[in-house]
Amino acid sequence: MRVTLKDIAAEAGVSVMTVSNVMNGNRDKVSEATIERVHAIVQRRGYVANASARSLAAKTSRLVGLIVPSADEDVLVLSPHNVAVFGFLERHLRERGYHLLFRGVTETAEVDVAVRSWNLDGAVVLGFLDEEVDGFATSSAPILALDSYSANPWTSGVRSDDREGGRLAAEHLLSLGHRRIAFASPTFSDVGLVRQRFDGFLQAHHDAGVEWHPSDLIGVDPTWEVGVEVGRALPTEHPDVTAVFATADILAVGIIEGLRAVGRSVPDDLSVVGFDDIDLAHYVTPKLTTIRQDVAAKGSIAAKLLLAEIEGGTMPGDPVVIPVDLVIRGSTAAR
Repeated sequence: MRVTLKDIAAEAGVSVMTVSNVMNGNRDKVSEATIERVHAIVQRRGYVANASARSLAAKTSRLVGLIVPSADEDVLVLSPHNVAVFGFLERHLRERGYHLLFRGVTETAEVDVAVRSWNLDGAVVLGFLDEEVDGFATSSAPILALDSYSANPWTSGVRSDDREGGRLAAEHLLSLGHRRIAFASPTFSDVGLVRQRFDGFLQAHHDAGVEWHPSDLIGVDPTWEVGVEVGRALPTEHPDVTAVFATADILAVGIIEGLRAVGRSVPDDLSVVGFDDIDLAHYVTPKLTTIRQDVAAKGSIAAKLLLAEIEGGTMPGDPVVIPVDLVIRGSTAAR
């Protein structure tokens, strides 16, 4: 038979309300002895809270959605950076008693549908274009946009200092004497994360008095497989390029492998800089010079902002911008 709060209370000799307070962390008016006794009984009898009943009573689901775009036929695949964000976000929400629900949607209108149908207390959106985030209307729950530059007043935001990251990457390569530096990234428009990194990249060239050649722009999907293709083609398609800045580590690592496959050495023949500082950056040979994002801070701050809206009723404020750092390893060298 299912063990209930009433059963726990009867054995502990306290009220059901006292047991409920202990289980929900409301311990101000409960003695340590009672807390220990209740927990001992709970553990011995294998009590498990009825989440549905608790949600109905509290008028909260304790569910937060992580919603990403996905075509109907696609299998949901997150980049290594986004997987890390997912992990830290889940940990911080779990510590506050919330569950994270991962969901893919094919249209932006489905974000509000998902929030309502799953009775989510809030949602984090990741991977949407800024113009898509711009279109999010007032939802039944708070929405936080990660890595977005949207000015939508109904969404709060957390992002890294992407422009500074692009500037640091180019500044580092220029200081090493490189004058033809390829910029490898997904295609981008006048706004958004990649655009910010590109603008910072150009700013470093301007500050150094070095002209950047638009022909050195390489627009590709940020995957390892595509990076290998880019690396193989670089010596012939961009013979004057001596360094590459890839806007994702996974792309940079693929480029290193592609260069190796055609007999080119990193960093002796070409230097490579990535962006993210994922675990793989430490394991590849040579170890990857990259722009480090503080993924732990991103997950923690995102959780705190969203929960402040959920629990405190606060309105979205200005976006939080997290600093980035240049991490110099073995994939870059003087020209």
